[in-house]
Amino acid sequence: MDLRSYLDRQGVAYSWSHHEPADTSQDLAMKEHVSGRRVIKPVVIEADGRPFICALPASYYVDLEKIRQELRANVARLADETEMSSVCGDCELGAEPPIGKLFGMPTIVDESITRQEEVTFQAGTHEDAVTMNTDDFIRLTEPQIGHFASIRA
Repeated sequence: MDLRSYLDRQGVAYSWSHHEPADTSQDLAMKEHVSGRRVIKPVVIEADGRPFICALPASYYVDLEKIRQELRANVARLADETEMSSVCGDCELGAEPPIGKLFGMPTIVDESITRQEEVTFQAGTHEDAVTMNTDDFIRLTEPQIGHFASIRA
């Protein structure tokens, strides 16, 4: 599904920007001149055989034990690149938007994101980004909200 068309159909206000290639979410924060806490990165996990997109700040990582508990799963693991490319189709690997509905899977958002007024994320390429109001992002993704991210030391 085309992200821009999806956002337009959902009627959310957003800005679309084009920048020099950003290979990581932290790079995106630098290119967009925003805090890494405001940039959302997606991490695809599998919990008891079911895929989820975890949305968390760029400067954090998924704590697999916490996500396993949040999802009440027996087993949780990170998806590998092959699994991500098969799930996220037309997106460049590592530039997937953190909206599970685009890929037919649920989204779980770390509660730390809800403290930000706006969020920014990759728009399917390493050169495009979307910025929107956090409340709109939450409404758009209809996520489960939990506490599963830890900050990098």
